[in-house]
Amino acid sequence: MDEEKDLAQRKKEAAERAKQLARERLAARQADEQAKSAAETGSLKTPPNSNDSQIETTKGEATEPASADDLALAKKRAAEEARAKAAELRRQREAAASGASTGDDLEAAKRKAAEEARAKAAELRRQREAAASGASTGDDLEAAKRKAAEEARAKAAELRRQREAAASGASTGDDLEAAKRKAAEEARAKAAELRRQREAAEGGAEDDLELAKKKAAAAAKARAAALAKQKAAEASGDDDELAKQKAAAAAKAKAAAAAKARAAALAKQQGGAGDEGAKQKAAAAARAKAEEADRAPSPNDPLLEKYVRIIHEHLGPDVLEDAYINRLAKDVPTLVVKKEAYYKVAELLKGHEQLRFDYLSELHGTDFQTHMEVYVHLYSYPNRQPVALKVKIERDNPEVDSLVPLWPGANWPECEAYDLLGIRFHGHPNLIRIFLGEQWVGHPLRKDYEPYDAEV
Repeated sequence: MDEEKDLAQRKKEAAERAKQLARERLAARQADEQAKSAAETGSLKTPPNSNDSQIETTKGEATEPASADDLALAKKRAAEEARAKAAELRRQREAAASGASTGDDLEAAKRKAAEEARAKAAELRRQREAAASGASTGDDLEAAKRKAAEEARAKAAELRRQREAAASGASTGDDLEAAKRKAAEEARAKAAELRRQREAAEGGAEDDLELAKKKAAAAAKARAAALAKQKAAEASGDDDELAKQKAAAAAKAKAAAAAKARAAALAKQQGGAGDEGAKQKAAAAARAKAEEADRAPSPNDPLLEKYVRIIHEHLGPDVLEDAYINRLAKDVPTLVVKKEAYYKVAELLKGHEQLRFDYLSELHGTDFQTHMEVYVHLYSYPNRQPVALKVKIERDNPEVDSLVPLWPGANWPECEAYDLLGIRFHGHPNLIRIFLGEQWVGHPLRKDYEPYDAEV
């Protein structure tokens, strides 16, 4: 409502100014016309009557110079007034013309005035709301005033007590001096008593101090020895697994050698080299003992069981062709998977929380004439555990999935297997021959390879 009233008031003022300007223009036009008519009437006077012609002629002759000066002065004044009114009228017309050209400024001024009116209305509304909320917080203000009054009374009471204490302190100065002297004497007496006690303790506890030092030295030596043992155990903890594997391999080798020696001695005792039956028996005994040594439990048996269990739980029991401990490769747990499940098993070995085989250390292919095989060795740095993955593929059409999406380190080993054996890896980003070149004929590590150029 306030904005509408302001806008109506401004419109009304603009209309009044326009009316005033019109009135001033009309007055100027009328004044101009009057000045022109006065000038015309001054030059066209009526002639005198015939009866009085002589008298008028005589009077005219006497008054003619005076009336001519007055008439010239009147004309001059009328001309000046007309020029002034004409100049004023010209200024008003120019102002009106410029006012027509500033219509946009007037419209912008109106908009600005409307925005200011809205801002003032919003501010007034906020003030009213603040006043309304201030009425609701009157109780809090009253409580704050009461609290401040109580604190002021408490401070006044404290100040009054301090003043009273200061007034009474002036009268008790002698008592205070005497109390100070008495306290100083007691402090000196206590210091002397403490000094005597220290001297007595130092004189009588020298032996106990020496014994305590010896006990502390012995305890420190014991702690140092225990710490050294602990550090040595921690340092050798990482090599325990490797040492166990080496010891197991050495024991198996010794057992096999001993079995062969006993078989040879038995063959000599039963008739030498001519007794074929003895040789066969000795060989069978040696094989039996070697198999018995192979059947000995491996330290990695629990790892193999864990791998097989996790694979069966997530991918089913049909994805594995075999699972065993490779005695010839440091008892590494080895998994033989089917070709169609090769990539899935590899993905599980890398991504499962209990496995996390994050490092591919080896990948190569082998031609067994009846089939080809891809061998992959993986290692889990978080768990410090190895695993080997094998997959058998057709020799006539050797193809298998690429492991580069899982381990980028498989890039060049797969290119090598393709170059030397002709194994194609599906999904490899850039499968090329990195040794021999694309123009080379054949794959040299295949058992049926024949050189294209015999001289090479």
